[in-house]
Amino acid sequence: MQSSAIPRRTTRWSAAGLTLAAVATSLTVAVATAPAAQAALPAGFKSVGYMPSWAGSVDSVQYGKLTHINYSFALPNGNGTLQAIPDTGKLTSLVNRAHANGVKVSLAIGGWNDGNDSAFETLAGNATSRTTFVNSVVTAVNQYNLDGVDIDWEYPDPGTSGNNFTALMGQLGTAMHSRGKLLTAAVVSGGGTAEGVQTAVFNHVDWLNIMAYDGGSPHANYDWSIASANYWKGRGLPAAKTVLGVPFYSRPNYYTYAQLVAMDPANANRDCTTVGGAQQCYNGLPTIRRKTQWAVANAGGIMNWELSQDTTGSTSLLSAIFEAAGGANPPVGRTGPVTGIGGKCVDVAGANSANGTAVQLWTCNGTAAQSWTVGTDGALRALGKCMDVTGAGTANGTPVQLWDCNGTGAQAWQAQSGGTLRNPASGRCLDATGPGSADGTRLQIWDCATSSNQVWRLPA
Repeated sequence: MQSSAIPRRTTRWSAAGLTLAAVATSLTVAVATAPAAQAALPAGFKSVGYMPSWAGSVDSVQYGKLTHINYSFALPNGNGTLQAIPDTGKLTSLVNRAHANGVKVSLAIGGWNDGNDSAFETLAGNATSRTTFVNSVVTAVNQYNLDGVDIDWEYPDPGTSGNNFTALMGQLGTAMHSRGKLLTAAVVSGGGTAEGVQTAVFNHVDWLNIMAYDGGSPHANYDWSIASANYWKGRGLPAAKTVLGVPFYSRPNYYTYAQLVAMDPANANRDCTTVGGAQQCYNGLPTIRRKTQWAVANAGGIMNWELSQDTTGSTSLLSAIFEAAGGANPPVGRTGPVTGIGGKCVDVAGANSANGTAVQLWTCNGTAAQSWTVGTDGALRALGKCMDVTGAGTANGTPVQLWDCNGTGAQAWQAQSGGTLRNPASGRCLDATGPGSADGTRLQIWDCATSSNQVWRLPA
């Protein structure tokens, strides 16, 4: 994290932060009825959301699009005991709702806490208080039927503090894992402070939640965020334990994403907007999708701060994460035309079933060359063959063709909420070249966007 960056939780107890939390609390999101995200997302991929004690309703959480929730925050005392957990009624309700939807809940301990980490420093530096802390955590996990703990010490410093953090995490790891519970930690994006988390910690945790926000210019931009994750991977953190954090708020002033979209719905597809004469930057839908696609290919998941700041419906960032990671599936078993830009149909050129035949746009005519069946494997079939990315290519502009069905990633397509069809093997979307809608326009793969030449309507 840049030394000048404002840390993630600075507004946690401020009047401004509480005002924004109250606005966010008034939002409602329908409880998802979709299957558990663990089953819908790629194996091992984690969708982690923080749920503050002071904001949001447990009724508003889209449980079907999450694998894990971190309830924030409990605070430690210097002697290793825990302060009273805020709003335990909310925590109990959250656990019950989450477990009913196959979602695991951890207790997040720490947070920015106005920059005061003295309790962590004190307790971690003494063997007796470390043991007291571990026992306190075990008691809380058992009492509230939790699935683990997320340590959010902001931040252990390099040197003695880092040594003590490693010792603490080692004890916690043993206590949690011997009970079948999770141990995770939130860590800074990079820089000198990050060295306080020693590489030995990587062996003690199930994963690290990388706070890749409150830095970069503009705030949490794609390149800076990916570099943050790669910093940790470069130190030896396994990809499966690398969970990339994304913000649901702006900088330099703290506006929630929901507030920004309420100001102007077009803000959902931007990363910066002007509020009161000042530019505010955040992550809109395209950047969230792009980061998620990177995480599917290169990391272990996506984390967000925080759930109450999201919107509902088609502009939801959590939905974008879920769908970009492959959580939305095509209407399996349906057969009929696939239509795109200009109302044209996806067509096998010349109704030729030979391998390598071009897939193109053509005026809809009701022929077999335009009749596609959505398979349970994500394939789109016509004339007994499959829509295929030529040579299993992953580059922009790789053409799409007809080929013998073979079950490979080159023939898998995932329907996204915006109407795109994503090929997960390449991370790119089905695209009409040009863009154009003339008969004979060739189809290809290209970076996913919200442009009209990537919007498709599957068989009804």
